[in-house]
Amino acid sequence: MPDVNKGEKTKYRLADSIKVCMKTAPVDKITVQSIVDGCHMTRQTFYRNFKDKYDLINWYFDKLVLESFARMGTDRTVYEGLVRKFEFIRQEKIFFTEAFRSDDQNSLKEHDFELIIEFYREQIQRKTRRQVREDLMFLLEMYCRGSVYMTVKWVLNGMKETPEEMARVLVDAMPPKLREVFLEIHLV
Repeated sequence: MPDVNKGEKTKYRLADSIKVCMKTAPVDKITVQSIVDGCHMTRQTFYRNFKDKYDLINWYFDKLVLESFARMGTDRTVYEGLVRKFEFIRQEKIFFTEAFRSDDQNSLKEHDFELIIEFYREQIQRKTRRQVREDLMFLLEMYCRGSVYMTVKWVLNGMKETPEEMARVLVDAMPPKLREVFLEIHLV
């Protein structure tokens, strides 16, 4: 567990507990009660920190993955950020395999998409100092949806390709007009 404050420690303990639960049950069958029982906490403590189990999963995902994208555009490219993301996912194989199996409306798949598209949109706006055009937003959404779909497929098929191979394929699949913008702002 990283060096964190007391509130963060509680969240990490809950995350560790859900990871243990995921070893024996699919996410959709895990209850808040089983999560809190696993780390000797109360339901009240859980709900002070998270709305539901999907909120916990999404928080943990953010902790693991956001760091991989945090420096993108300054000294890291999309490829390098994706390699780090896939390395994190591989290190937490059980967690991501079970989390990506869920199709709930608050699922990790949808959270991953929202996180990625917002990150790229913000990068484009910040570096070009203009709103993202509608046609470019369409390409960005298509690219991000496809990237999440392929990430989920990679995870659920046993992560046979290396993080580097997955990152290369996803970068190579980028639509040409989107690639032009990413080149302009030093993301590829």
